[in-house]
Amino acid sequence: MSTQSKKFILTEEAVPPLPVFSQAVVSKGMVYASGNIGCTKELMVVAGGVQAQTRTALKNLDVVLRAAGSGLEHIVKANIYLTDMGRDFAPMNEVYAEFFDKDKMPARTCVGVAQLPLGASFEIECVAEVNQ
Repeated sequence: MSTQSKKFILTEEAVPPLPVFSQAVVSKGMVYASGNIGCTKELMVVAGGVQAQTRTALKNLDVVLRAAGSGLEHIVKANIYLTDMGRDFAPMNEVYAEFFDKDKMPARTCVGVAQLPLGASFEIECVAEVNQ
């Protein structure tokens, strides 16, 4: 596939990506968003635990998706990573539910992992439709 059929997303309104990946890529009507942790534009993990990190990461993800012509409401599939499933699963879900209509939740996987970038507790990546 040539890069001409892909659109690489870079918005200064969101947390900057590391030089080894894009914030998101649009291809064939879909947006593939890279992982987002709850951090500032200066790449400092926000204080306040998993709920603050979840809220910050989802807000940043929404900025990236909107720059790609989409939004949280167009997510088809989300993948979530937590460093402590036992402690963080329920509080993360409380915040996650604030961002989606109860009857229109995207498909989702949540996986426990040993470690996330910058010592974060939460990370989310997704695939979303481009708003048509």
